[in-house]
Amino acid sequence: MGFIIFLVVVFLLVLYGVGVYNKLIRLRNQSEESGSAIDAHLKKRYDLIPNLVETVKGYASHEQETLTNVIKARNSAMGGSTLAERNEAANQFSHTLKSLFALSESYPDLKANQGFLDLQNQLQVIENELLHARKYYNAIISDINTIVETVPSSIIASMTHFKKLDYLAIEEEARERVSVSFSK
Repeated sequence: MGFIIFLVVVFLLVLYGVGVYNKLIRLRNQSEESGSAIDAHLKKRYDLIPNLVETVKGYASHEQETLTNVIKARNSAMGGSTLAERNEAANQFSHTLKSLFALSESYPDLKANQGFLDLQNQLQVIENELLHARKYYNAIISDINTIVETVPSSIIASMTHFKKLDYLAIEEEARERVSVSFSK
């Protein structure tokens, strides 16, 4: 009788361990998928910038330095091998992008250009999608970290080499949203 109770307890512990492990695997896969979604939004954002710069160039051709800096920032932001590096580069890019929108304030004709307004709206949509993708990613990371740090699931997590993961954060200067409103 004692042996059967022992086997039942061992079976339940193994079942619990398998459940925790499977949940960690599911969450890891979701974090990878959400990281890919962030990359896709960043790519859409970076693909939009050359069109935006070309539109501005037609109105502010003598502002070549600002336009060149935006393109350089875009190109460097597209690098990065890890999600954290790409997020850091995206934050620096956001700061540079502000100079482009500040430049457009000096050109009333540009502010009224329908193509420029359409590009602004597209960028605003992409920024919102990116914000939501980052929130989703951080929510998944929160779930993983909770399992990894709480007992008894932390025992299973350490046995299977799961570790606490870092959240995606933004730099202080990038906390201000890029302004895309040109109303007077």
